Amino acid sequence: MSGLIALLDDVVALTRVAAASVDDVAAMAAKAGTKTAGVVIDDAAVTPKYVTGLDPQRELPIIWKIARASFFNKLVILLPIAMLLKAFAPVVLIFLLMLGGLYLCFEGAEKVWHVLAPHKDNHVGKDEVVDPAKLEETRVRGAIKTDFILSAEIMTITLNEITTNFPDASLWMQGAVLAVIAIAVTVVVYGSVALIVKADDTGLWMVANGRTGLTRGLGSALVKGMPYFLIALSFIGTLAMLWVGGSILVNELHHLGFDVPYDIVKAAAAGFTGFVAWAITAGLDGVFGLAVGLLTIPVVTKVFKPLFGGKKAAH
Repeated sequence: MSGLIALLDDVVALTRVAAASVDDVAAMAAKAGTKTAGVVIDDAAVTPKYVTGLDPQRELPIIWKIARASFFNKLVILLPIAMLLKAFAPVVLIFLLMLGGLYLCFEGAEKVWHVLAPHKDNHVGKDEVVDPAKLEETRVRGAIKTDFILSAEIMTITLNEITTNFPDASLWMQGAVLAVIAIAVTVVVYGSVALIVKADDTGLWMVANGRTGLTRGLGSALVKGMPYFLIALSFIGTLAMLWVGGSILVNELHHLGFDVPYDIVKAAAAGFTGFVAWAITAGLDGVFGLAVGLLTIPVVTKVFKPLFGGKKAAH
């Protein structure tokens, strides 16, 4: 009997440890996931373009195809690679982190440049494929490729935040946090995308079937407001990308011994606290990210794109 009681005590103790670990993982995931905001918003803003012009009945199945691939990208490919690099080649992660920050700065700056100097853009809405099945296949492939790039950024940024904020966390705990964020981000992004692409249909249904003027008015407002919502989402995503990309570069350059951008940001925010300090820091990080991104545009467009013979798949 005493052995059974001791066993039950051990089970209870292990359960408490497991519960505490789950709480720790959740808390770490919430804190570490904040820096992925720019990539997440950009992903949510970009993905609806991949179903534009397709049969409305195929929109949700296509989004589910992309979401499934996104889960696979993050959990089966990128998570093990990230943890192996963390364990055996952490220097490579620093390089990948800076490369991801540079990519975010380029993406954000290119969007700003397109606004300042509009030009014809070959995006996914202008496919030359006429067969619906082929068009869908082309769109899904392009979306999965884009998702892989954005997912790699999310995983690298998140792992860096985990390492920075929780240096004493065990390797398995870091992997668990990374997995939680990977799942949460994918659910949030593609759940939001599903709501966005079906908002027009919902609004039209409300206009056609609403029993009251209020319902029909809300449906009409939803239909008319969605284009403006997507513009606002894209704008916020651009700002967030520049902020996150600039912040990564400023901090990593500081760790490598190049302190000028870091010192400028810190000096500007000195004497302020709370939101004001954050806003100054984020704003200057964003300005730095925009400057770096604008400098990379001619390099990418004149050197890398002709070298690899590719067109921008994402936007």
